[in-house]
Amino acid sequence: MADRIEIGWLFDFYGPLLTERQQKLLALYCNEDFSLSEIAAREGISRQGVYDAVHRAARQLEDYETQLGLLKRYQSMTQGLEEGLSALESGQTQRAKEILMRLLSQEEE
Repeated sequence: MADRIEIGWLFDFYGPLLTERQQKLLALYCNEDFSLSEIAAREGISRQGVYDAVHRAARQLEDYETQLGLLKRYQSMTQGLEEGLSALESGQTQRAKEILMRLLSQEEE
């Protein structure tokens, strides 16, 4: 299972594709930073039940990312925009233009 931060990113992108129950448990785990024991006590289920549900939902999110790649595209786009902005701020307009053209060509794919 990916780390909590990566699961949080995946949850932001693909969370609506999960069941309401999975969304609730992952929101507590990722967004509210609850431990598995805290979630179990709050929801009235075993810690193992929470672990299994969170693990299953995280695997499902990873599968969505493997199939759709939205997070990877977002991160690539963000990194490219940061590079382009840095190039502009340092007066490298040609480099900034090349970066932006590369980003545009990626979007067309």
